[in-house]
Parts: sequence; structure tokens; C-alpha cells
Amino acid sequence: MDDRTREYLKGRFGDYYRSTSLTPPPDANEREWGHIPWTPGSETTMIRHQSLYDLGDLDTFFEETAPRHAYFSAARYGNPGASTMSKKDWRSADLVFDLDADHLPSIDPEEATYAEMLATCKAALERLLDFLENDFGFEDLQIVFSGGRGYHVHVRDEAVQTLDSDARREIVDYIRAIDLDTDDLIQTVSASGTTQRVLRTNGGWGARVHEALVEYAEELREMDDEDAMERLQELDGIGEGRAETILGAFRRNPDAVSEGNLEAGGPGVRRLVDALASRVRANETSPIDEPVTTDTRRLIRLPGTLHGGSGLRVTRIDPDDLDDFDPLVDAVPDRFVGREITVATDEQRTVELRDDTFIVEPGENSVPEFVGMFLMARDEARKVPEA
Repeated sequence: MDDRTREYLKGRFGDYYRSTSLTPPPDANEREWGHIPWTPGSETTMIRHQSLYDLGDLDTFFEETAPRHAYFSAARYGNPGASTMSKKDWRSADLVFDLDADHLPSIDPEEATYAEMLATCKAALERLLDFLENDFGFEDLQIVFSGGRGYHVHVRDEAVQTLDSDARREIVDYIRAIDLDTDDLIQTVSASGTTQRVLRTNGGWGARVHEALVEYAEELREMDDEDAMERLQELDGIGEGRAETILGAFRRNPDAVSEGNLEAGGPGVRRLVDALASRVRANETSPIDEPVTTDTRRLIRLPGTLHGGSGLRVTRIDPDDLDDFDPLVDAVPDRFVGREITVATDEQRTVELRDDTFIVEPGENSVPEFVGMFLMARDEARKVPEA
């Protein structure tokens, strides 16, 4: 990034901060603060080990400093401004989750557009929230668009505050279905003098697999026998004999499926459950970034600040507004809307922002400022002096 572009971005970031007021996190004076300034060259410098006292008035600090990136700690400390972690006196930490589109297994960053990456990441966020709210029962959640390629979730329930890294890793392993075995989803119950093995249907991964089993059985019942047999044999470990047994059991005793009874269809049903469990694990996990969640001293982006790699706002999202939230519209700062600037790029760029698509040709272009800010922050364009 050349000097003119860097200084332009820093200046406009400062203008943004002069037009807004930031809301600090709870217990802001107990947290460590850090930021990355607009340093020359390709290297970045993290300035950290600062307390809110060191920063002074938050709005004034951001107006004067206009950092490229800004962070606060998930942890609370007795001495957050201490120069070493050992001297900070760790007290507690929020449970933080990070979803980054670059890490999603279904995304090729070289092929997917920015809009496609964010849409896929939002779907992963919705799965994560299902785990946090329904499986764990967490209530104090803050959802944040990171301003870059994904989302953050801050859990501030009292029960998580003092969890160590190992306990947080167990939560990660559950959400990502690490080492999840079908046997873990089955319980033995007594009924009418006999014992039966049934899926756990009252929540968690067992309920997810059971839902998949019920849907699959309903689909089979709507098919003729030939198509249903063919469908069953597409699954690993199910040949013609087992397929006949399973299909017969589903047709004769649909109630057994709804109850999660694994005995009615013989060993074939267990093979079917194994196959469906593998599908559910692949489709319903949320690929969270493990080091972020397990690190009890992590720095995370401050909502309301600007992301120095996109020019977009790190945006809090009300859970009731999540369905309608579009980061390519809602995270574009109003401060950068309403004027044109001139930028130059070496190759054609496509930018999708504010419900519009902009084709920026090689050479000099007059573009809406929010488009230019986006390209310059990504180091895909440079600022040209205005005529």
C-alpha cells in the first residue's frame, strides 16, 4: 500500500470515528486493549498491553489515533495494562467463537466471491447459534459481523466465565462433533419387560440424527419399492438384504422410527443410523476456529470500529434482526456514502456492496467512496489525486 492510499484511509477512518460514539464492552476497565496503526510497509505492528486508563476517553482516542484495527480482550484482569500476561492477574473470560469464511470446508477462497463466502459463513453462524442456545442453553449472547470474512459470538453467561482452556475445548469438540460416536447417541430403555436400544431424542446430536432418520424414513415410504431399495443401497454398509429388512420395518411399523427404536428393523437400522449420523455430522457442525475459543486471553475486534482490511464496520447484530442482516449493506458506513473518489487498479475488480454490483476496470476509475475504501483497504486499488 503506497503512502497516499494509507494516509487517505487513515484520514477517512478518523472522520468516521469523529462522527460516531463507540460502546465499550462490559467491564471495559478490566480488559486489555490493543490496536494496529497504519504503519508504512507490508508489516503490521500490534500495540497491546493497554488498559482503558492508558487509552483515556475512548472516543477521543479513536478520533486521534484512527487505528487500522482495534481489539479488546475476552478476559478480565486485575491489572489489564501490565506488560506481561503473567502480571495481568487473570480473573475471568467471555467464551468467544470465531467463524471465518476462509476456514469453511465448502469454500474455495480462490473461486468463491466475497458475497458467496459471507452467505455460507452466515449459514454456519446460524448452526452455531443453534448449538449455543438449544444444546447449551446460553442466554447472554452478542452476535457480531467481524467486518471481514465472518462472524463472532461472545457468550457472557456467568457459568462460562471461569472455564479453563480444556473445558472450552470440550465445548468446541461437541460443536464440531469431534470423536462423536453413534454409541454416544443411543440409550437402553426398559419397556414391557424387555430392553430396547433407542436414539436419544430429547436434544443434542441424538435429536439431530433422529430427525434425519424420521425424514429419511418418510421419503422412503413415499417411494415405490424399487426406488426405495436403490436409495437405501446408496449408503455405505447397506446391501440388498439389509435394505429389504429396513424397508419392511419402515412400512410395517412407522411408529418405531418416530420413537427412535433401533430394534424394530434389526441390525440394518443401526447401519442406517451410522450412515445418517455421518451425514448429520458433516452437514450440521459449525466449523469454528478452535484457538479463538480455547484461548482465555484472546483479543477480539471491538464492535463499532472499522476493519482495516475492508473498510466495513464491525457490526453488532440483534438476534431478532439476523435473518435480514446483510453485511454488504448493513456494515457499509454511512460516512463513506454520497461522494465519488478516484482510484486506480491494475486489473478488473468486481465489488458487491449496497445492493449493487460495481465493475472497476483497470486504470483510473471514479467510484463511490465506499467502493474505493473497500478496494484500497484490501490493497486492490490505490488512491489517485482528485483533479
